Formats: sequence, structure tokens, C-alpha cells
Amino acid sequence: MQTNVNPAHDAALAFLYGRIDYERAISIPYGSGELRLDRMRELLQHLGSPQQQLKIVHVAGTKGKGSTSAMIASILTAAGYRAGLYTSPHLDRLEERVQIDGTPCSADELVALVARLQPAVAEMDASAGPGRKFPSGPTYFELTTAMALMLFAEREVDAAVLEVGLGGRLDSTNVCQPLVTAITSISFDHMEQLGHTLSAIAREKAGIVKPDVPLVSGVLAEEPRTTIAEVCHVQGSRLVQLGADFDVRYYPPREVDHASGLGAIDFMYRNSGVALDYERIPIGLLGKHQGTNAAVALAVCAELRQQGWLIPENAIRDGLSRVRWPARVEVVSRRPAVILDTAHNVASIAALMDALDQSFNPRRRLLVFATTRGKDVRGMLKMLLPAFDHIVFTRYTANPRGIPAEELNALAIELGARPVGVHPDVASAWNEVQTLATEEDLICVTGSFFLAAEIWPMIESGASYRRVSAPPLRGHGSRGAGADGLTTAPPSDGGASALGL
Repeated sequence: MQTNVNPAHDAALAFLYGRIDYERAISIPYGSGELRLDRMRELLQHLGSPQQQLKIVHVAGTKGKGSTSAMIASILTAAGYRAGLYTSPHLDRLEERVQIDGTPCSADELVALVARLQPAVAEMDASAGPGRKFPSGPTYFELTTAMALMLFAEREVDAAVLEVGLGGRLDSTNVCQPLVTAITSISFDHMEQLGHTLSAIAREKAGIVKPDVPLVSGVLAEEPRTTIAEVCHVQGSRLVQLGADFDVRYYPPREVDHASGLGAIDFMYRNSGVALDYERIPIGLLGKHQGTNAAVALAVCAELRQQGWLIPENAIRDGLSRVRWPARVEVVSRRPAVILDTAHNVASIAALMDALDQSFNPRRRLLVFATTRGKDVRGMLKMLLPAFDHIVFTRYTANPRGIPAEELNALAIELGARPVGVHPDVASAWNEVQTLATEEDLICVTGSFFLAAEIWPMIESGASYRRVSAPPLRGHGSRGAGADGLTTAPPSDGGASALGL
């Protein structure tokens, strides 16, 4: 958990963590009536409906929605706009979820926001219960979403970029009237909640589509693409699609295990009589999938330009080159190279492997892996096992859905794996790969947000590396100290409070 010497901050965190938290629950009652937008709307009414004061970009997707949201916000900051960014989960501190111009909200701001929430929560708790309008009071995620909207309204941001938490249709963020919506990708994840076909998952995520609001889609697979088009037609939303209205070419950096380097993209956009062509735009995140995410972000910015927003090419180049987003194929150390990633489904593992193949050239690859029940573990291991020279399975402590290392090992043996390491805790797993790795090797840590959060302080404490801030962005990003794109300060505590689905 976060550790502080500020009693008021500790009390605020205790209040939030004491709420129902489906991010760490054993099961998520999606569609049961427990997750519902009318409770979120009522909460916001108690708080003065801050969402109505905001110009919002709303981003959903199975993977890539956080990175894409970060890119959009970084570009807007570089263009001189004050940009709010709300994402989930966090890796170290809750404040990471709510950022303005790349700077997380302060501990004092969090305390003040919770104090403003508490009377409304008490009133709603008192009226909730079996047989009543709401079975329970506001949840943890509803409260953090409300806090973000409150802060963005209070700080008078020019734009607020909201990342969907789960799905879209019933997500707490889906109470806004956005300027643009986006769906980054559709693949299999959270099937028990969202459906067991790509079409069903796409329909849930397309629940963010609004009449007369353009939707930018990075979805290429035919089944979900068709579903999204159907929803847009019914809703009266103009659809802007990758592969039809905009396209991208990705240029990977090489051997970044030895020296830093940025990939780049070419971007082409043709829609509503508007033509845009950008060449060799550097992006601060690794992987071909991040090139696709960047294309979605640029298409969103193109839609904003059509609505009168001033987003010149130099702001696009500055914003994308400086964007930082922790634990997304993140090189957190070199000699040996240590890659921290939060891939937790087959599609994101495939994207990770593609990035490792394109941009790294180590002597050996070592893997630390842990994941959560309900994921396609067999599918992930089929991709990972042949690609690594040594594998260590472990289990994180922050989520009861974590799979024991022994179960992962048994499945790996069934799949014909070579001998692997099995450790019941993350610390011993990290110690093993540290002992085995030479300076010419690569260590990859992946499988869950929870694993990334738990292992990062161990990596930091044992290495001279510290996350390097990007140069300050121009425009509103220079208003406050530390406005450095989207780089946050390195974690300073155990990170056990990090939340992920």
C-alpha cells in the first residue's frame, strides 16, 4: 500500500480503499444490476455535475486504451492546451490516475477531493440497500472517476481524456457527452463480463458511442469491425476507421537493450474532405502496437482539428516523442536489459513478443510471469514458453485472483516446457532471475498490472537506473514544475495497492 507520514492522506486512502472494489474482487458482477450508470449520475449530481463543464475525449478498447489516452493528452499539452488525463489502474500511487499536463494530482488535492466526496457518499450509503433504488453505495472506481472529473472542472482544463475502466456501456466514465470517442482494439479479455465472441465484446465497448459524436476505431478484425459499424449507424455516429480513413506505417528502433532509441510512424488521414500526411513522427513508446495506438491518437486529434482545435504538426511531434507510459514494454534497466510490461491477454502478449523481436538483441531471454484467473493462460504460455531461455513463475499478493506459481508450472509442463523456476512470492522470483542474468541478457516481467506494481520497487532498489523524464513540453505543460510529458516520479513504496483487471 501507499505509505505516508500525512495522517489526512492516510485517512483519505483508507476511505477510498474501504469501498467496494471490483478491480480486486474475485468476481465482477457485470450486468447484474450492481454496475449501473444511474448511481454514477446521482453521485455527480450531488457534486454539481462537473462532467458537464468539460470537453471530453472518451477512449475504450481491449488493449491500448491507456497508451492512446496518454498520447492524446500529451499532444494536447504540447499544443498549448491544459489537458486532464484519467486512467486506471495505477502502478504505485492512486494519484497517478488523475493527471493534468502529465503531473499527477498532489496528496493534498486528493485529501480535498475526498473531503468533498464524503457527504454525498454518506447520503447515498444511507439510502442504499436490498430492495432500494441502489443495492449499495458508490464503488471505489465510481469515486475515483468522480474525483478526476471534479479536479478537471476545478482546474479548468481545456480537455479531459478519459480512459474506460472495463467494457464501455456500463463503465463509470460513460456519463459524459464527449467531443470524440475512440475504440483502440478488440480482442478476448474479460469474457465472463463482456461476452465470449469478438462481436459481443465490441458491442459492449461500443456502448460509449454517442449520436453526432465521431468514433475513431483502430479495430481491423472483420467481426468486431462490422459490429462497431452497425452500432455507429444506429446511433448516428460518424465512423473513422483504421485501414479506410487513416493508416499507419511503423519503423521500429533497433537494439534498444543496449542504447535508447525511438520508433517512428508515417500517418495518413483522409476523411470529410480533410487530408493529412505526417512522415517519421517519433513515438516514445516501443512496439508496432504503439504505432497503431499513435495512429488512433492522431486520428482523434484530426477530428478535434475539424472542430476548431489548433493542433499543429510540431505539437504532434513533441507530444508523441515525449509521451511516457509506465510498464508498457518499458526498458527500466540496461546491462542486463529489464523490460517491464503489463500484457495480460493473448493479443497483448503477441504485441510484446513482436516488440522484443524487432527492437532487442540479447544473448538470452529470461521471463518472470504471473497472472490472474479468468485469463487465457494456456494461450499466453503457448506464445511465451518457446521464446525464453529461462522462465520463473510466481504469484503476486495484491489480488486474490492471482494464480499460484505451482499451477502455472503444471500447465507449462503439460505444454512441454523445459525446466522452470517456481517461486511463491515475487521477491524470490526476482532474486532468481537477477542471479542468472548476465549483462548481455534480457529479463522480461509480464502477465499483470499487479506483478508490475509489486516488482518495480525491487527493480528500482537494486539498480542505478531511474526513470528519465522527458524534456518539458511547451505550452501549458510549463505552468507547473515537473510537467514532463507523461513521466511520473519513480515509485517510492511497495506498490501493493496497485489495481488491475
